[in-house]
Amino acid sequence: MHDELLDHLTRSTPLSRGEALRVVQDVLAYFDETIQEFVRRRHRELQAQGLVNAEIFERIGADLKYRAVAPPELTLRQLRRMVYG
Repeated sequence: MHDELLDHLTRSTPLSRGEALRVVQDVLAYFDETIQEFVRRRHRELQAQGLVNAEIFERIGADLKYRAVAPPELTLRQLRRMVYG
């Protein structure tokens, strides 16, 4: 699985092959989240930091642009519906 990437990581970092494999698997799992799962998780995290919804949804909208496969731009209403149903 991803042998070229693992080879690159073991050559360019102090990671062993096993450690590099775990890092790759963690990154892939992180980006395997659905958009809805991501929005809900980020909402909880930002809410726990004391941010209010106006700030939270603005930040989530900005964060979505940096996903591995960026979704279409979502409206504030679409983001709220993902969180609150």
